[in-house]
Amino acid sequence: MAGGPAAAQTAAPPPPASDRTTVYPAQPGTPGYEVVSPGPTPQPQSTFGANELIDVGHQFFGEVSQGMASIVEHAAGSYGLPNGYIIGKEASGAFVGGARYGEGTLYTKNAGQYQVYWQGPSIGLDVGANGDRVMMLIYNLPSVDSLYRRFAGVNGSAYVVAGLGMTVLSRGGVYVVPIVSGVGARLGVNFGYLKFTSSRTWNPF
Repeated sequence: MAGGPAAAQTAAPPPPASDRTTVYPAQPGTPGYEVVSPGPTPQPQSTFGANELIDVGHQFFGEVSQGMASIVEHAAGSYGLPNGYIIGKEASGAFVGGARYGEGTLYTKNAGQYQVYWQGPSIGLDVGANGDRVMMLIYNLPSVDSLYRRFAGVNGSAYVVAGLGMTVLSRGGVYVVPIVSGVGARLGVNFGYLKFTSSRTWNPF
């Protein structure tokens, strides 16, 4: 390839002052002005994390809590993470054909803690050996008052693993997942329904 002498490289002289253009930042209402909205304000976490629930379950059920992680994972697969849970006990002496009574504390992520009571039919629940202990995960609870009503059992929702059992009750898009242990894990998961109240009552209906 033939080549001629290298062309002299000279810098272009600056334009006369009268030809220079000064660029100012765009002003509101003019082309090129962009409004950058601030990002969303971080919101407090409204649900309980899986590890948090597993830790609570281990502390509550003690040595029979080996299946807690599987229970939480199984429930999360259908309902996600709960925004409330109850730790409590069933009253001693539940019997076949009778009624079950319980009381405990409702823990919510953003609305505090509340004493709650529940009543419902019983098919026999082991008492002693942690059999009377109940933990309930609560999903989609819009307000504490929304818990104080009757929840019906969901057919086919019983799940038992490593000494713990769960079932599901629902009403109006709110789900309650009772978790029981011991013999209760095999028998007590069959909750026909539960009625929650803010004060103690002996009426299970």
